[in-house]
Amino acid sequence: MPEYLLSARSIAKRFGPTNVLRGFDLSIARGEVHAFLGGNGAGKSTFIKIVSGQHERDDGAIEFEGKAIGTSIASDVDLGAIAVVNQELALLPHLSVAENIAMPRLRHGMQTYNSRLARAMAVDALSLIDPQFADRSVGRLVGDLTLHERQLVEIARALGSGAKLLLLDEPTANLTAAETARLFAVVRRLVADSGLAVLFVSHRMREIRQVADVCTIIRDGKTAVDRARIESISDREIVEHMGQSAAMDDPAHTAGALGSHTRSGARRTPASERADLPKLSVRRAGIHIDVEPGMILGLAGAPTGPSALIETLTGLAARGEWELSRGGKPLRYATTAAAARDGVGFISGDRAEKGILHSLSILDNLSAAERVVRRRYVARQAEAAHAAHLLKALDIRVGSLSDLPATLSGGTQQKLLVARWLALDPQLLVLEEPTRGVDIRTKREIYGLVRQLAERGCAIVWWSTEYWELVELCDAVLAFDLGGEPTRVLQRAEIDESTLADATGMAA
Repeated sequence: MPEYLLSARSIAKRFGPTNVLRGFDLSIARGEVHAFLGGNGAGKSTFIKIVSGQHERDDGAIEFEGKAIGTSIASDVDLGAIAVVNQELALLPHLSVAENIAMPRLRHGMQTYNSRLARAMAVDALSLIDPQFADRSVGRLVGDLTLHERQLVEIARALGSGAKLLLLDEPTANLTAAETARLFAVVRRLVADSGLAVLFVSHRMREIRQVADVCTIIRDGKTAVDRARIESISDREIVEHMGQSAAMDDPAHTAGALGSHTRSGARRTPASERADLPKLSVRRAGIHIDVEPGMILGLAGAPTGPSALIETLTGLAARGEWELSRGGKPLRYATTAAAARDGVGFISGDRAEKGILHSLSILDNLSAAERVVRRRYVARQAEAAHAAHLLKALDIRVGSLSDLPATLSGGTQQKLLVARWLALDPQLLVLEEPTRGVDIRTKREIYGLVRQLAERGCAIVWWSTEYWELVELCDAVLAFDLGGEPTRVLQRAEIDESTLADATGMAA
């Protein structure tokens, strides 16, 4: 029987009337990578926050290193023994990379901050994953980094902490395939050399197979599978235990969920009847592609290239190297609001910082895009009825429209971001890693919604680091190399994972 570093039994956690964890069990042994699997809203992030001291449990027992732990782990476990990478990053944007990595190690109130030592710590930690990034970023403010770069900093901080238990909640969601491979190599080395225990959350089956030894599956706040060896359980069995087998079998089961009517009851026009919409032309460095109404264009490659194009398309960057035109007329947006009013929707991959409005209600979040486009700054009574219709059509379950988004799982929050644009019939919708950190069922629901928008004539630009996703969805893919330069446009018949890997210089 393995020696358990952490043992949790009959864990319960309630938020108001909602029981998130209902007698959940999980044990983690030293020297293992333990995959923690379940659908969005099953309770994974809540359990991780209990183990990392961010929440107190309501019931149940936890032992760490054989010692019984009180209601709050933080009061009974050394702060350096457990390190966590949350799904929503927990960095301080006004501090430098070095300060963010070094500060958690200053555990005594009178300890002096040494900038030279902090820099050395940060370089060592970042070099575990990307030595080049370590050299060029250690002195920069975290607030100036891209989401992708901040993810690297968060992971490096955890890896370099010297912790005995490492909690990784969707750590690879913003990483390239090469960075993911380096991360897994570091994790496996630390596990083998130091007996580190790792609890790893991911919705990517390939990654789970690459790095995990055992898995525990949570469903509706209870243990569905306890410590199964990864090689002894199939992908289909995992999905079935998560309660998501229907989503695995039906790629587009939500297509048409909203019917063919706008909120006013007028019939929506399918793409074939919106041929009068102008096409969007995109040019740079000898690369040219026309994005037709109803077309889904994928972006593949390291973050630098896709991000630059997305910033130009959505008004995040007033200047850029890309030349845009619509209907033969040059196109340039000074702000994201200007782009939105011209029919350009945008769903950021940075759900926490640039997507969800955390201090506003679910109703305000659903209505945000329309208020900007229509220049309406006062809530209208009709918004609540329309929001209720959207929530029902998309199977988004909330306690109340006045609740905050924090009451919803990460995957459900992502569906809210898509729902914002459904009533507006945008001419172009730009999506940046829209299925980051969401389960199989929610991925399929988002695919169905995006296909539905395309059928209505909306052109889609979709950036994903998951090549199979681009293969499944896209009519064409614009590929970028590791330096961010566009290399080629792949048409439907050419799109497969091998070709995408060749065109981008990144493993599939």
